[in-house]
Amino acid sequence: MPTTGISKFLDQLIRPIFDKHARSATIIDGVDLIHRLEAYRTNGYLKSKTYLYTFYITDLYTMLPQDESLDILIEFLVQQDYQKVQNIPIDIIRNYEKKFYRQVIGSVMGSSFTLTLGNIFMWKWEKQLVHRLEVSNELYGRYVDNIFFTLNDSIEFIDQMLDQANNSHPNIKLVRQIGGSIPFRDVFIENSNGTLKTSVYHKEAAEPYVVPSGSDHPSHVFRNTVDTAITRATRYSTTLIEFEEEIRQMKLMFLYNG
Repeated sequence: MPTTGISKFLDQLIRPIFDKHARSATIIDGVDLIHRLEAYRTNGYLKSKTYLYTFYITDLYTMLPQDESLDILIEFLVQQDYQKVQNIPIDIIRNYEKKFYRQVIGSVMGSSFTLTLGNIFMWKWEKQLVHRLEVSNELYGRYVDNIFFTLNDSIEFIDQMLDQANNSHPNIKLVRQIGGSIPFRDVFIENSNGTLKTSVYHKEAAEPYVVPSGSDHPSHVFRNTVDTAITRATRYSTTLIEFEEEIRQMKLMFLYNG
């Protein structure tokens, strides 16, 4: 379809710029988050009463306001001092996107540019929250529509801050979780009286399923599956006990899959 090529073109044009300028507030993967947490602890910001907070945005891509998102895209480019992108004036990019996007609300899932446009929309939405946390030397990071941050303040203050964030835009609604130990993506994070502990997190509803050994896949697929699982256990596990427990879970998973 013609729109597929347009979407890829826009994504190749804009995504590298966003990745470059929004890196500090972007979580790449579990290892990236753990490294940030370790730096947070090393700098003395992790206290015994530090709260760990996660929330995710419900239905971000199906509720993405198109015109507003495109306006935010131009605002983002201007703020980063871009008048042209690869010699294309941003006004032309804006008009090009206006012709491409006919939906008023929501983006096409699977479209190359959907993720980038959603990220740029969230860049605008999260600016005030990021600033409030950064001035307090707190850790903030977002992985698409999942957000993690730390806070050394009262729960009442946190709830008030997130209530304001939740009401700041009619299309953005948050589902939050707070505690001394919480999961974020595939990492389980615990603040044990000021001591940072991490391990691999498995969702309770997730089936322990990988590519069966009897399936018709190249042999390197099975090797990579095992290598990836062991590498993740090594990088995520703070203690030997947690590592050994993850290895035990891995053995059961591979036995389950033949």
